[in-house]
Amino acid sequence: MANVTGGWNIPARPKVLVVGGGAREHALVWKLAQSPRRPVLYAAPGNPGMRAWAQTVEIGAGDVEALIRFAAREHIDLVVAGPELPLSLGLADMCSDAGIRVFGPTRAAAQVETSKAFAKDVMCRAGVPTARYEVFTDAEAAKRHVRACGAPIVVKADGLAAGKGVTVAKTVAEACAAIDDALVGGRFGEAGRRVVVESYLRGTEVSLMCFVDGETVLPMISARDHKRVFDGDEGPNTGGMGAFAPVPAFAAAGMEAVVVERIVRPTLRELAARGIRYQGVLYAGLMMTDDGPYVVEFNARFGDPEAEVVLPLLDGDLLEVLWATAEGRLADVAVAWRNAAAVCVVLAAPGYPEAPRVGSAITMPASLADLAAAEDGPASQVVVFHAGTREVAGQLVTAGGRVLTVTGIGRSLEAARSIAYGAAESIYFEGKHFRRDIGQTLSI
Repeated sequence: MANVTGGWNIPARPKVLVVGGGAREHALVWKLAQSPRRPVLYAAPGNPGMRAWAQTVEIGAGDVEALIRFAAREHIDLVVAGPELPLSLGLADMCSDAGIRVFGPTRAAAQVETSKAFAKDVMCRAGVPTARYEVFTDAEAAKRHVRACGAPIVVKADGLAAGKGVTVAKTVAEACAAIDDALVGGRFGEAGRRVVVESYLRGTEVSLMCFVDGETVLPMISARDHKRVFDGDEGPNTGGMGAFAPVPAFAAAGMEAVVVERIVRPTLRELAARGIRYQGVLYAGLMMTDDGPYVVEFNARFGDPEAEVVLPLLDGDLLEVLWATAEGRLADVAVAWRNAAAVCVVLAAPGYPEAPRVGSAITMPASLADLAAAEDGPASQVVVFHAGTREVAGQLVTAGGRVLTVTGIGRSLEAARSIAYGAAESIYFEGKHFRRDIGQTLSI
């Protein structure tokens, strides 16, 4: 369990502001609400699902100046950054300047996510295993490189593209089209003014998130995200259609320690050599190849939907861990995990990811808890995290592409999967779509 051993104090009923309004932030609020310290929780902008535990505040995650004013006015004790946007705009820097405790990396540190070219340069200089790459601003030069390399090949928009800026191209034509989309058509705006073209890595993907305070690294349990919109990893990339944790073969092989020593610590040392201290969550998206783990991408925050399966398995007080990280006292905290498994299934709106249709009424059964208990006994659980919802005249309606994330927790992955899918089937909105193969590929 999370257990503070250093003797430092967290005030009674601390005020905590969670920035963001998706399922990841809902999971953070849900887990923070379980703290025995009974924090007073705020979420900006939040969503209807969070209101059972937190006061929602009508401030967008990208309005960092308004967030700072609110945090100062309400004497917030800890700001927790959820999505990447506020980090890219310097939320952590502005919190520090205002004397407000914050969990999340500075704008400079967040470049490991906000610029893929920056991240690749850091990895290469640190000796971190990652795919070979080239960076381009000229479409014709990029396409010549693709034709010389052949396919499969990977094309990435350099900046933030809401999880949709990566094309794993099976053909040269597909790669060239992705390059034109970014550099000629301007599909991703400023984020696509540069593209990174990478060699294709063969293997299976695993996500490993770590708590980092600049010095100490505490890995979480592994997870596997499913990015493609359709079963069998078909269709376009999305922000994530579901995940499960832990990945049994990854844990059995002791890969958490390998990733920390070969990937996370060298990356932190290279950042430190550039005068950048990293504090918050460092997310390593990995490809498990025949030669070991390679980094596909870094994120500067909790993954989504990985947070929705990892946080429910944390055995202890998340507030203490986040507080210790923000204070640079992570070495004073021990973290343990439940002997259980979690599977989450994203319920998406029709047309997602390109053109989701919104505004449909959502119907949920009165008691999902009974469904979970019937599947796996009293220790099992189902939690529905809101992602793209809003209330209209008291009716919950769809308001985004990813609408709900349904998480099942059970004694085994099989049980957790059964719980999650049973709950997913019981929820209704018009055109509901979800993958039916989350958690079926367990190897590494």
